[in-house]
Amino acid sequence: MAKIITFLKYIFYTSVILLIILNLFPGSLIGLLFYGDSSQQPNLVNNPFGTSINHFIAYFYVSILGFSIYLKSKKFQILTYGLFFLSIVLEILQIIIPNRTFQFYDLMGNLIGVLVAYFLVKVYIHLK
Repeated sequence: MAKIITFLKYIFYTSVILLIILNLFPGSLIGLLFYGDSSQQPNLVNNPFGTSINHFIAYFYVSILGFSIYLKSKKFQILTYGLFFLSIVLEILQIIIPNRTFQFYDLMGNLIGVLVAYFLVKVYIHLK
């Protein structure tokens, strides 16, 4: 079981690093890889909200993974604050990054992704 937790921690920290790289890359790294154009933002899911759903999905994934790993740890509360801080700071930093812009809806997608994951874990704890 310890090897599985270690592997999941590796996946979590790798995902956080990838999230930071994707947010701080000047332009869209995914658009560059898929379309050869860093100015094109791909939609992971067709929706009326645009690319903000991408932010929700990314932060939900990272948050649910981190919360699941550190569920019974003293680091759970620190992780919660850290993910909220990361979601705000990475979006605000896009103001100064070339070819990136701060978008309020993206910030909301980040925060809602962390919040939904947090509340799902809290409901799981309560039901268990």
